[in-house]
Amino acid sequence: MTEEFRVTWVTRSFLDYRVPVFAALDDLLGGRLSLVYSTESVPQRVREKIVSILGPRAVGLTGEWCFGPKTDTGLANSAVSIVYQPGVLKQIWRTHPDVLVGDGFFRWTFPALLTRLLKRVPLVLCYERTHRTERNCQWYRAAYRKSVLPFVDAMCCNGQETVDYVRSLGMSATKLTLKNMAADVNGLLAASGQVDESERAAIRSQYGIEGVCFLYSGQLIPRKGVAELVEAWRRHESVQASPGTLMLVGDGPEEAKLRAMVAAQGMKHVRFAGRVDYDSIYKCYRAADVFVIATLEDNWSLVVPEAMACGLPILSSQYNGCCPELIHPGRNGFIFDPLKPEFLTALFGTCCERPEDLPSMGRESQRIVSEFTPEATASEILRACVMAKMCKAA
Repeated sequence: MTEEFRVTWVTRSFLDYRVPVFAALDDLLGGRLSLVYSTESVPQRVREKIVSILGPRAVGLTGEWCFGPKTDTGLANSAVSIVYQPGVLKQIWRTHPDVLVGDGFFRWTFPALLTRLLKRVPLVLCYERTHRTERNCQWYRAAYRKSVLPFVDAMCCNGQETVDYVRSLGMSATKLTLKNMAADVNGLLAASGQVDESERAAIRSQYGIEGVCFLYSGQLIPRKGVAELVEAWRRHESVQASPGTLMLVGDGPEEAKLRAMVAAQGMKHVRFAGRVDYDSIYKCYRAADVFVIATLEDNWSLVVPEAMACGLPILSSQYNGCCPELIHPGRNGFIFDPLKPEFLTALFGTCCERPEDLPSMGRESQRIVSEFTPEATASEILRACVMAKMCKAA
């Protein structure tokens, strides 16, 4: 079933995981989705994917001016930047949208807001922040968000933690939908299912994995709590005769410090795998037995549903915004406080002592995440678009 109206999504940047959502939404709209984005902020491999789906309706712009850091790998609100993209308003208006979709409040959402004000086009925001990530929000950011909300006709939130935050800003509950974020659940499930036991054994041998493999995948930066993760592992390795293997996939400015920490403490069961291309990451998930993330702050860690799609139980920090929806303690994983390493150390021990429980927990992960597909996300964003049109018509 398709909707008979045009939607223009204005977003400065996106990565591979968003492409299936765009594709599903375009299908629901009967080929009426346009996308305006920055070619300087979207990797070439991702640009090629979206152009193969939307063709000329994927409009990439260049020449952005940025005052302040272009990217921010620190805690939320730790840096301030203002961007200006010449020609973005012109490109938005050329698509003749019936509904606009923007990401968050700043960056490229501002020209979408101008279009809402000047052209009276209903506006939907896709939003992901939580009370945790916004605990250090500057007063002027919060004031701006509150001033903008009257012009937001509907909003698609990540989950309940995002709902709680935007409700505190004054957003009406009647204008909200959920499931804004989704991994490529079906694609990862299919790809990981093609890795048989012999290939899995070869991957494990390649990385020197022994016993239960605990996998972390992501940036090696302070916000992700990787140092806290390694400290909990040090305690685990010091008391377990067969501790298994901790595999760290990714790179970043903390890598040298983490390697020095591992060497200084004589940890023999930590493997640094380096960066792995998105299209091959399923092989790492397939080689592992448990996924672990000790983030100190995340809106909705997409690596969690990725790992779940590949059949892994999850050990997740309580500071991860996806926990209420995706982690069901005792069923498909456990939630811990990364600032108290003894809790994660105990969970490492539990997994090593009862490895026979891990496959069934992984299957439960797949069952839970099957409700958080790109198709489900596209349906919720479309529902927000319909709500926005009705709100504006009223």
